Amino acid sequence: MAVFPRRRLAAVALAATTALLVTAGCGGGDEQGDGPITLTVDVFGQFGYEQLYQEYMAANPNVKIVERGTGTNLDEYSPKLTQWLAAGRGAGDVVAIEEGLLVEYKANPGNFVNLLDHGAADLKGNFLEWKWNAGLTADGKQLIGLGTDVGGIAMCYRKDLFSKAGLPTERDAVSKLWPTWPDYIATGEKFVAAKTGASFLDAATNTFNTILLQTAGNTTGYSYYDTSDKLVVDSNPSVRQAWDTTMDIIDSGLSGKYGSWSEEWVSAFKQSKFATIACPAWMTGVIEANAGTGAQGKWDIAQVPGNGGNWGGSHLAVPKQSKHQAEAIELAKFLTSAKGQIGAFKAKGPLPSSPQALDDPAITGAKNAYFSDAPVGTIFGSGAKSLKPVYMGPKNQAVRTEVENAVRTVELGQRSPAQGWTDAVTNAKKAAAK
Repeated sequence: MAVFPRRRLAAVALAATTALLVTAGCGGGDEQGDGPITLTVDVFGQFGYEQLYQEYMAANPNVKIVERGTGTNLDEYSPKLTQWLAAGRGAGDVVAIEEGLLVEYKANPGNFVNLLDHGAADLKGNFLEWKWNAGLTADGKQLIGLGTDVGGIAMCYRKDLFSKAGLPTERDAVSKLWPTWPDYIATGEKFVAAKTGASFLDAATNTFNTILLQTAGNTTGYSYYDTSDKLVVDSNPSVRQAWDTTMDIIDSGLSGKYGSWSEEWVSAFKQSKFATIACPAWMTGVIEANAGTGAQGKWDIAQVPGNGGNWGGSHLAVPKQSKHQAEAIELAKFLTSAKGQIGAFKAKGPLPSSPQALDDPAITGAKNAYFSDAPVGTIFGSGAKSLKPVYMGPKNQAVRTEVENAVRTVELGQRSPAQGWTDAVTNAKKAAAK
């Protein structure tokens, strides 16, 4: 998930966030005397593990699993995890690490159990090669995390709003509307002209990130940092291309300006305030959670403009501060197994990083009833094995936040595109230097 990963993966859920903060001080895995041990799992967004926990506890009655952070966005989750790791207490027994932050956490591998010391090397074939390698330290001697999902990208849309605007509603016909991003913009202009009372898309930042990761994956293989960890925000053509295309989207008046992951964003889902949203596989769970049961069958999934892309994904790690490392390692192995990844996909939509899971009929034949029985196994899974990873540098999250903040200021009319670009570059350099 992720994510989103996002990667800022899901709107803030107040109850979940409160629970995360209240329990932060005590950490996970406290001793339970003669009773079952408690394993705390820290996640963000929607990982889809609830049923898997029940299955695991039924098979392991000595274990009780408590999850923290479901629904919490990455901007809240990551600083807490960083604080807990630095303090040596407070983190869960199993913690999710989003792909954009993995390099940063791998810089301090001593915070985590080396999974290679606990039989994880035998599991290498259970993951796409690049996903496995992403969890390794640079010298290949430590594995800090096992992969969860990858983020194949599509475009989710509201059929009812498309119908109201006089546009096609069937997914193949919708996909043909926008083979390129300029075509997507042209479709959006037709939608806006129809005056449906809704915007064409939710927010420019989500679309910007989609275009960036898509373009980078098909060209350089990196975004804000190159593979030598040099900041290239102002010299990587992928970043500038994504910026310019997003500025065209903003200039065309297509965005609803609903700040991603905010309360107004969640309300916009519920009130049918926008018609399309860039949709990595994990986003389907977010949409369903935010839009609610009343919108079932009103959503569908089409191809994304451009040529695919990969947005999101995480790893599960076991902090050394866990009091139950052996049990936590076994749980992490279970959740990231082919069975675990299939279960998570069925529950919330994150696309497996396991080749065995991707080949399973449960994935290849999967349909999502909420999204008008869209063949999600085909839409997201058919090209999953050929997804190209995008390298994320040591301060990726901080840099990304500054660039997307600059996109947001243009979207809100506070800066011109030229001023916004200057801010993006200047503030990204400051963030990278901290």
